[in-house]
Amino acid sequence: MGSESSSTGTRRNFLQASAAAAAALVAVRATASQARETLALSGGSKAVTYPSDRHDWLTRWPRYGAEEKKALIEMIESNEFYEELPIFEEEWQAYTKAPFVKAHMNGTSALTSGFFALDLPPGSEILVPSYTFFASIVPMRLFGYVPVFVDIDPRSACFDLEYAARHITKRTRAMVPVHFWGLLCDMDEIGKFAGERGLLVLEDAAQAAGASLQGKAAGNWGDIGVMSFQTSKVMPTIEGGMGMYQTRELFERASTFGHYEDPPTFSEDSPYRKYEGTGLGLKLRMHPLAAALARQQLRVLDSRGALVARQIRALNERLQELPGISAPYCRPDMKRTYYARNLLFFDSGKAGFSRENAIKALQAEGVRVSGTPYREQHKLALYQEEKWWQHKPVLPESLPGTERVNNTCLNLPLFYDECADLIDQYGAAFEKVWAHRGELGKG
Repeated sequence: MGSESSSTGTRRNFLQASAAAAAALVAVRATASQARETLALSGGSKAVTYPSDRHDWLTRWPRYGAEEKKALIEMIESNEFYEELPIFEEEWQAYTKAPFVKAHMNGTSALTSGFFALDLPPGSEILVPSYTFFASIVPMRLFGYVPVFVDIDPRSACFDLEYAARHITKRTRAMVPVHFWGLLCDMDEIGKFAGERGLLVLEDAAQAAGASLQGKAAGNWGDIGVMSFQTSKVMPTIEGGMGMYQTRELFERASTFGHYEDPPTFSEDSPYRKYEGTGLGLKLRMHPLAAALARQQLRVLDSRGALVARQIRALNERLQELPGISAPYCRPDMKRTYYARNLLFFDSGKAGFSRENAIKALQAEGVRVSGTPYREQHKLALYQEEKWWQHKPVLPESLPGTERVNNTCLNLPLFYDECADLIDQYGAAFEKVWAHRGELGKG
């Protein structure tokens, strides 16, 4: 048995080595050919010759079709507006298997309700990344919480648990891991870490509808999970959000905060039932038209996500053959989605030329690429001024992971229809630019 296994392994290694050598030879030939082509930056022909209007259409988001239009018209013509909302909540609950769910007017209101539901004393510290949208943080000030800014893992642009662990104090009460660009944080490790220390987890899954880890849906890992269905998101309803709760207590407290119609549905012994007719003063219900859109969008969430993922992976596998290009780390047990951009990382040391020169050359070839960084929240004015906070945020001296992601990012578009020819042109454009990296490295 040992001899056969060894022989099989030897054959496999030989075949793999042969395939790699053949691929390398093809790459060398292609590079040599492309090196003879003049860069568009220097007056040569563009590598991406796809019609601009078609290019626009392939990257256009959001998308609504006949089914969405039909659902909206039927709602308006029927004059029955509130039947779709509870149906959507039931469908979302079935899709994610969350114990309790509540639709909100947007992700920000779902997060605000979630912070209220945590029911922490003023002065409680909450660990949250700076690399996020303001709504992951700013609602804390309404309840006297203290945001403690933590770093992200530069391999994934998601919550860095090791960094966060070094910033826990006796006042730490909760954590807000934020899933970014459709990639999930290490929620199994975060949940275990939080559970051992008695910390609550508010999972910001605004950018990760349809994603899962170990078969468990994004938003269903934390004590509370929040989704956004805003127009740029993976499942767009123009505006909309969803809260997901692991316990009835969290669900009822969050719902009472902004849904005055809910307390009568609570059990007789619920401490929130008495707020019938008033809630706690806010009205954060999802718009009925958004609920109608959401039902239709949910039906195509997985199939559309698979189409986008298939094309991006085909492109990224090709691009990662080039020195200095890498994609964010994605765990084997993660089903990721893609939100807003195809994020890649650029290592100028390995590439042999600067990111600035790479972007200029790629743009000249017709590639829609940028190096635009994501805003770091801790540097913004609101967090610097004590007058807006009962307890001032804890600002970091530096966030090296965040800075690295922002300083090395290459942002490419997502493609929402089949376009193998455009993907091929993008790949050819990158290869053409890299064939001239010696020239570009002198700039």
